[in-house]
Amino acid sequence: MTIRVGVVTFPGSLDDRDAARAVKLAGAEPVALWHGDKDLHQVDAVILPGGFSYGDYLRCGAIARFSPVMETIIAGAHEGLPVLGICNGFQVLCESHLLPGALTRNDHLHFVCRDQRLRVENTSTAWTGDFAPAAEITIPLKNGEGGYVADEATLDELEAEGRVVFRYLDVNPNGSRRDIAGITNAAGNVVGLMPHPEHAVEALTGPTTDGLPFFTSVLKKLVA
Repeated sequence: MTIRVGVVTFPGSLDDRDAARAVKLAGAEPVALWHGDKDLHQVDAVILPGGFSYGDYLRCGAIARFSPVMETIIAGAHEGLPVLGICNGFQVLCESHLLPGALTRNDHLHFVCRDQRLRVENTSTAWTGDFAPAAEITIPLKNGEGGYVADEATLDELEAEGRVVFRYLDVNPNGSRRDIAGITNAAGNVVGLMPHPEHAVEALTGPTTDGLPFFTSVLKKLVA
């Protein structure tokens, strides 16, 4: 059985090819999806990659959320389709209300690019099953609007339900509330995070291969 994972390209996406390469290295077939096409071409999972969709001219992810492809992805996500949003993709997921909260300007008002240590807080999602509980990993982070915010009630709910998937270690790079680096929906099929696992899938390009389990996890979930 060949697993097909769609990678959406919006105007301004820049990590779509990296995400497609990560999918291929994990053993699945990457499928290019265009933002203006509602057809998901029978993919088994979807990745919304990093970048600057529509130039971030309004609010990050706010315009991409209305792209035709998102109508189908939103419907699919509600029916259990695994969806991973990375950086700008996380912003799109929040703007689409598939995930709660929002991503705002970094508290220090500067773009940040660094190898970031994270702790894996939830290994029961479609995208994290290959991680060991409480694993500490290092993957690249690059964002200007990466501060995760939500009201206290929402933050308490995420914590109580175990929906915080990743937490920043050593340093909070952007002012995210409660050091949150990534979250999931209640069903565990939709995950969003700011760091970039697709940039940590090969020893040659590094800094680690800690990002590869994201992509192998969803394959195992789909064939289980």
